[in-house]
Amino acid sequence: MRNQILLYLTMASIFSFNGYSQKAKIAVADKKYESYAYIDAIKTYEKVAEKGYKSVDMFQKLGNSYYFNSDLNKAAKWYGELFTMTLDLEPEYYYRYAQSLKSIGENNKANEMMEKFHQKAGNDNRANLFEKDKNYLDIIKANSGRYKVEDAGINSKYSDYGSSFYKNKLVFASARDTGSLGQRKHKWSNQYFTNLYTADLSDDMKASKIDKFSKIINSKFHEATPVFTKDGKTMYFTRNNYLDGKKGKDGKKITLIKIYKASYENNKWVNVTELPFDSDQYSTAHPALSPDEKTMYFAADMPGTLGQSDLFKVQLNEDGSFGTPENLGKTINTEGKETFPFVSDENELYFASDGHPGLGGLDIFVSKINPDGTFGEVQNVGDGVNSPKDDFAYLIDTKSRRGFFTSNRDGGQGYDDIYKFLETRKLKCEQVLNGNVADLGTKQILPDTKISLFDNEFKLINTTVSDLSGNYTFNVECGKTYNVRAEKQDYTTKEQRITIEKTNGKTNLDISLEKAKCQVAIGDDLGKCFGIKMIYFDLDKSNIRQEAALDLEKILDVLKQNPTMKLDIRSHTDSRQTFKYNENLSDKRAKSTINWLITNGIDPSRLTGKGYGETQLVNKCADGVQCTEEEHQQNRRSEFIITSL
Repeated sequence: MRNQILLYLTMASIFSFNGYSQKAKIAVADKKYESYAYIDAIKTYEKVAEKGYKSVDMFQKLGNSYYFNSDLNKAAKWYGELFTMTLDLEPEYYYRYAQSLKSIGENNKANEMMEKFHQKAGNDNRANLFEKDKNYLDIIKANSGRYKVEDAGINSKYSDYGSSFYKNKLVFASARDTGSLGQRKHKWSNQYFTNLYTADLSDDMKASKIDKFSKIINSKFHEATPVFTKDGKTMYFTRNNYLDGKKGKDGKKITLIKIYKASYENNKWVNVTELPFDSDQYSTAHPALSPDEKTMYFAADMPGTLGQSDLFKVQLNEDGSFGTPENLGKTINTEGKETFPFVSDENELYFASDGHPGLGGLDIFVSKINPDGTFGEVQNVGDGVNSPKDDFAYLIDTKSRRGFFTSNRDGGQGYDDIYKFLETRKLKCEQVLNGNVADLGTKQILPDTKISLFDNEFKLINTTVSDLSGNYTFNVECGKTYNVRAEKQDYTTKEQRITIEKTNGKTNLDISLEKAKCQVAIGDDLGKCFGIKMIYFDLDKSNIRQEAALDLEKILDVLKQNPTMKLDIRSHTDSRQTFKYNENLSDKRAKSTINWLITNGIDPSRLTGKGYGETQLVNKCADGVQCTEEEHQQNRRSEFIITSL
């Protein structure tokens, strides 16, 4: 992705060099590098390197120059030279080297660099994501094979990228306009500035008849990534900081990029204005609209950015004003680059990132936008659309499942090329949890068994009953962990934990229930009789644990089935802390347990309780006796003694 409009950080450093002749040449190259003239800087650096001159600083800048122009193959070469000279480098170089290695297929070595990046970078989200999913290549593989990809038929030998639907046309950016005397090359990439073009689209998304978009919109600087309202009367687009013939610059005299708005009146685009949250001091780019057109998503490096560029959203008010931009947060953004957002009419956010685990360079990812504005799991859309190089600017028509994206992958016609695709299978992983309920001893099927599905934190999701054949089913999410609880009269309640497969299909969980073996009597511990675990508490606390609440529901169920039963709740602590402290703590725990049962429908007159502190230990762990944490926890318990039936 050499010529696309991205957001960049300024890099500057001062170093000393040996050799007067080389110092002079490198000094010239450094000036070009520091003014973002990377292509010119590369020419000088490489000539010096070919003569055998080696420098940590020079190899850093050579690698960076290619990396920032998305020529990851050559970036890998020069970062490799850098790492042969020294390992005492900033963490970011380990990350860039890893990304570059992926582009040439050296994934094992890339993973080694990511391990070292994780060690050096501390709490960097990119490192944490790698550590969390070290099998990310397997996950990407599972998401692959879903696209038929081909050249869009509109590419030139120059940079063509980014696209948007507008009526029955595709609008995209291209650097192909080289004939005008006013056309200039960008020092960063040595490519011509881009203008917007249109192409007619057939029903199967075949593009043809390419024309320039609008003389009013196109300028002598970059224009790119437009988005249009459904009525076709308003467009937002990215352009260099240039309006009404005036070029804006930041404090370092660099012309950044902004999002502009235009309206369609009398068959032409007019009233080009910058958005109120634009600034000369930072960049905003790549606008995208939510399906209801009430929210704009965009990329920026404005204050509050977590990485090199983040995704933000801003409210579009009915009066035409804008709200305050909000960062999308760490679910989406990393310390790397997140850019080129697109929101489908299915409320899915597609975006490009080099911070989430991918195949190399920028990959395309997707996350579901929840009704409350939060985001679901970020997923790599898989090979085919993604490659070891930069892949970005994803656009899809959800009805036909056809769309476009941009890539600088091998085999293209220009520096960036637009590809069209047909999605043959949705990314959403669909799983069914099913099973059979039977008697443990006789193997007889057990219809009408109540089955409850809880999430990983024991929050109830759904309930059902087994059918006449003892079968049950739940629709569940791939890769999630659930707790399944089975209840039937005259049987001991049972819970089982299950992790769902990460591929489409079914996960089976059969449940065998054991007949209740004991008859309760006054003085019995209800927990022991019915196989209910003791209710444990955290050290020094009296609040009910989430997993303890699941066990308390068993007590609750027994009390509801036996409306005349009464219980005495007896709470105990371990021997740590003082006698008085433990007495108070255990009393609080007993009351906490009683209050939970009352809150869930049990008459207070059926419950009594007391805290016994450390007076009734179940093991040797008295004062002054060394014990393990597990042994101490055995004493932190509640008992449920039946006082009346």
